[in-house]
This record gives sequence, C-alpha cells and structure tokens, in this order.
Amino acid sequence: MLIKLINPNTTSAMTELMGDTARTVAAAGSDIVLATSRSGAASIEGHYDEALSILGVIDEIARGKPADAYIIGCFGDPGLLAAREITASPVLGVAESAMHAATFVATSFLIITTLERTRIISERLVRSYGMQNHCRSVRATDVPVLELEKPNSTADAAILAECEKALIEARAQAIVFGCAGMSNLVERLQHRLGVPVIDGVAAAVKFAEGIVGMGLRTSKVGDLAYPLPKAYAGKLAEYAPASLKLRNNDEPSALATAIGS
Repeated sequence: MLIKLINPNTTSAMTELMGDTARTVAAAGSDIVLATSRSGAASIEGHYDEALSILGVIDEIARGKPADAYIIGCFGDPGLLAAREITASPVLGVAESAMHAATFVATSFLIITTLERTRIISERLVRSYGMQNHCRSVRATDVPVLELEKPNSTADAAILAECEKALIEARAQAIVFGCAGMSNLVERLQHRLGVPVIDGVAAAVKFAEGIVGMGLRTSKVGDLAYPLPKAYAGKLAEYAPASLKLRNNDEPSALATAIGS
C-alpha cells in the first residue's frame, strides 16, 4: 500500500518529522512517501497561507505516480475537498482524522494549537466536522509553527503547560494536537498527562490503511465528482481540468470520461 503524505508548507524539516511519525505507526505493508510543497509559505498560520497552499497540494496529487491514499499534513486540512475531487484514492486531513480518533477513546477532547489566529481556524473546523458536542475547548499556546523545529526552543514546555492547564479548566478526557509539527511530542506528553494524546498524522495513516483495506474509494457521484470541464484563465490556466487530466495518472480513463475526452 502506497500512502503519500503531503506537507502543504515548504519546510522540509517538518515533512521529515511527520514522516518519522507516519512510518512509526504504519503497518509492515505500507510504504510512506513524503512530499513537500514546492510552492506556498514556509508555515501555514492563517487563511491567506492556507489558501495559497492548496495549489501545492493539488500539484502533489495530480503529478507523478498515483498513491493508494493521500494525507494532507496540516491541521487546517487545506484543500481537502478539492483534493478529493481530483482523485478516486482516499484523501485524509489530519484534523478530521484526529478529531474522529479522539471520539473513539474519549467522550470529550480539547485541541492544543499554536497561535491565537489558528485557534479560531480550528474552531471553525470543529463546527465543520460536527464535533461541537465532543470538543470542549481549543487552546492556543502562542508558539509559532516554525518554533517547533528549533533545537533550543521552549515550545515543548509551553505546550505541556497549556495542556496541563486546559485539562483542568475544560475537564476534557483527551488531547488533540492542533499542529502536525507537534507529532513527535505524543509519547512524552501522553505519559506525563495520563490521558490519550492524539496526533493527526498517526491517525490519518491508520485510517488510510483501514479505508484502503476495505476497498473503499472516493465517491465520484455528486460534489466529489471530477471537476467540470471549463477554461481557466491567467496564472491558473494550467489547473483547468483538461490540463490536470494530462498530469493525473490516477484512473485516467475515469477522469477522461468525466471531462468529456
């Protein structure tokens, strides 16, 4: 089974960190292929960063060898539904995966994220995924994403302190990490805090294995059908469905049929 883990930002060190987590939990027959976006921001910390990162995600899915499943390695799940339109292979977001995983081991959870502005974005995702009855709180640590990569950073201590405080105040039973760059902290904090700590990268890998193992594919009936044929102008001309067809090796005959070729 080939699972492609896509980092929508351009920081390769974060891709490697997520790759280490993914390979640790992957089954023996799963091959994890890493991809770092070649366009976009060094870190995704707002709506603008997220919007521009989507093209990098599309590029990684529409180009090269197809995968059995794709994972978008950013807690904002940027471009998740658009990505599902252009491939029949399952596409999983780490935020959606982490929240679902949390509901399997606890009746309530809280999310620990980075900046205040990403806290607001995470709250929107909670509502979008229908998790309002499970998520007690979303807490920001005011730790920038790239600070997680620095060897002498105090980010780990700040995250631990916020987790301890939030568990008491929110009375939640599990913690969801609201940034894929926190994935290397799971074991340490879970031992320290005594509650399940869920990382979306690990959750997405295991869900991907299960979905593919069940023989499930992304539905091509309704809103996740392949994009409708039409012209795209300006800098986005190369993303017209007819152009994507030439670059997408995933079920080319189905895609060709969908766009009338």
